Order: sequence, then C-alpha cells, then structure tokens
Amino acid sequence: MQTNFSLAQLADPHVAESEKILRKCVHCGFCTATCPTYVTLGNELDSPRGRTYLIKDMLENGRPADKEIVTHIDRCLSCLACMTTCPSGVNYMHLVDHARAHIEQTYKRPLLDRLTRAMLAFVLPYPSRFRAALKLAGFGRPFIGLFAKLPALRPVAAMLKLAPSSIPPASPMASPGTHAGQGTKKRGRVAILTGCAQSVLDPAINETTISLLTRLGVEVVVPEGEGCCGALVHHMGREAAALASARQNVDAWTRAIETGGLDAIVITASGCGTTIKDYGFMLRFDPAYAEKAARVSALAKDITEYLAALDLPEPVRKLGTIVAYHSACSMQHGQKITRQPKELLARAGFVVREPREGHLCCGSAGTYNILQPEISAKLRDRKVKNIEATGAEIVATGNIGCITQIASAAKLPVVHTIKLLDWAYGGPKPEGVSDAKLVAAE
Repeated sequence: MQTNFSLAQLADPHVAESEKILRKCVHCGFCTATCPTYVTLGNELDSPRGRTYLIKDMLENGRPADKEIVTHIDRCLSCLACMTTCPSGVNYMHLVDHARAHIEQTYKRPLLDRLTRAMLAFVLPYPSRFRAALKLAGFGRPFIGLFAKLPALRPVAAMLKLAPSSIPPASPMASPGTHAGQGTKKRGRVAILTGCAQSVLDPAINETTISLLTRLGVEVVVPEGEGCCGALVHHMGREAAALASARQNVDAWTRAIETGGLDAIVITASGCGTTIKDYGFMLRFDPAYAEKAARVSALAKDITEYLAALDLPEPVRKLGTIVAYHSACSMQHGQKITRQPKELLARAGFVVREPREGHLCCGSAGTYNILQPEISAKLRDRKVKNIEATGAEIVATGNIGCITQIASAAKLPVVHTIKLLDWAYGGPKPEGVSDAKLVAAE
C-alpha cells in the first residue's frame, strides 16, 4: 500500500511503525474471508482491509478520529484471524492498537459510552472491585429488559446478563507465595499470572494449574505486586493505564527472576498471554523497561505450551470422553498455539473434536460482548451451534472470556483445558461435568 506521510509525521515512532505496517498491505482481501465482523455484517469497512484504509486516511492526514472510523474500529474484535490469513505479514494488531490510542486521544464519545468505558476500566482490572460489582449486579437484573430497549444502555444489560448468579470465594492460592514441587526431582520453577477477571470468575483454574504443576515436580511462584496484564484497557485505547500495568508486572516478575530464576511465566488466560508476549514491543521506547520487558515476554508461556515441553508421565486415568476443543482467538491467532492443547488432551485419553469454522471468534473478546452485544450474540450463537454439532460431551478452551461467553448459551459444560488435563493426571473431576456423560476407558 502506498503511503504519503510527511517527514515530520514519521518523526513520531508510533506513526513510523504504523507506516511500515501499512506499506506491507497489498489489498489482496484474503483477510475478509476470515474476519468475523465482515462475515457477519458484509460491510467492507468492517473488514481488516477496510479498517486499514480508514486508519491510513486518519493517520496520514493527521486528523482526529470521527464517528465513522470509531464505529468501525469499535466493531473490530482484535481476534487477529486476519493476521493468520495475511500472506504479506501485515501486523494488524499493532496497527489497530495505535488507532485505538489515537481515537482515545482525539475523539469525544457520547456521555453514556464514556461512562461505561470508564466503569469497565475502573472495575474489571481489579479483583476486589470486580467481585463487589458482581455482588451488586443482582440488584440490576430486574431491569435488564428495560436497559436492553435503550441503545445507550445495552452494554449495561449485557453486563448484567453475563454476571453469574453466584461467585466463588477468593482463592488463598492467589496470595503471594511459593508452592513447592513434589517429589525428589525438581523439574522447574515458574511464576503464574493471577490476573484479574479470571481470579474472580473461576479461581479454580489457577488452583488446578498449581496443583498439577506441583504434582509434576514444578515449583510455582505467585509474585508479590503482580496484577492485571493490561489487556482490557489496552484494547480500549487507554495506553497509559496499559503500560502502567505492564511495568508493574515486569517489576514483579523481574524480582522473581532475580531471586531464584524462572523457567517460564505461566499464563492460564490466553488473552493475557497475547498481551504479555507483546510487552517487549509495548515498552520498547522506555529505556528503564525495554530490556526487562523483552525478557518477560520471552519467558511468557501458555500453560499448554509449557506442559507440552515437559516429559509428562502416563495419565493416571484415560477417560475416553469426547471433547470439543475451542481454540480461543488469542491462542490460535494471537500466540499461534494450535497443536499443543489438542495433543495434550489426546495424550490424556480424551477424544478431541474440532468444530467447524474454528477460526471464527466466539464474540467474547475482552469487553466486546459488553460494548458490542448484538454482534457478539450472533457470533456466540454461531459458535455454539458448531460446537454442539460435534457431538461432544464437554467443551475445552483456554480463555476465561470464551468460557463465560460460550457457557451463556451452550447446553454442554465448558471448562478450562487445564481442568481436564488435571483430571486425567489424578486430579478431581471438573465441577459441572456429569458422571452420566462419561465413557470410561480405564
């Protein structure tokens, strides 16, 4: 794609980076075939190619964002399926991240939209605030129908629909500390991301991860001072807040590296993993953090990525259960992890089936199912239909957002992949999985 940025514009390193990305695009349109919003809406401006043109026009002319570009950028899920499809290596992720930051700086949203986004940024990255908000959600449920009728309040209705009726207590394993590996042979030392939303919605995911890793002889550290990865605010264009979260985590993990070393930083929410693996890029201009952030990004591993590199023993039980594996967008497109989760499940004795259109997003995408509830619901229903057509008994996936989204419409239990692996390697049966559905193969 030809560009016409001035030398003064290119002096801004963020603009210069976007210009390099834009020049790689050859207008081929392959991305349109795998873009969930284009497939759903059929509008060229709701495709990666269309959005790329809009971003180019906005940045090249040095103008503030307007309603049109905000509408189409807001509809982007950042699923990154376009990057998997693109034959030219266009880094759409960094391009749309830059566009979102530009929108946040130059565009004044309607009041209720601003308030909704400010509330999400204030609540979701902080477990105590999020837990309190979920407890208060019960008071708002009777008004869901009313809120859903008013376009400006539909995000509030979506939040209330997604809020669980009950939440588990905070896990003691989320507190800073060290969990020693069992056995005489130490097989590694890792830090684990406690995160934000997942630690509230399903703390058992990390509890299960710690339990399995320590049984395998791996020491697990929960560092002091670690928090939200920053993805939620990053995708809303709030770069200062995202970089503050990144620096906080880099500091926490650097201390763990310097006081015992780390073989990996294990992440159980693939959306977080995509962002943490990008810390090196996000902080590349910060002389105090660039090197440390790059080291953290290099150590970041999804839990399935880490387990696949271990010499695992034979599973304690092989259940023969049919599992539909849903590959989260942040897993398959963001991190390019496609093989390891399925191979681990198959080795553990599960019969793995993949749904049709596995490349398409389920519609969760961080806060997307709140801010774009209509499009999100269409994608969710399409995903659930394809999953249920597999004839599986359980759905496995590696991202809390996908678990919440799919479970809101699916008749099957939806669990984190690590819970099924832990089950096969001697752990308890995952909650919500019915014994009547199991096909024992011991």
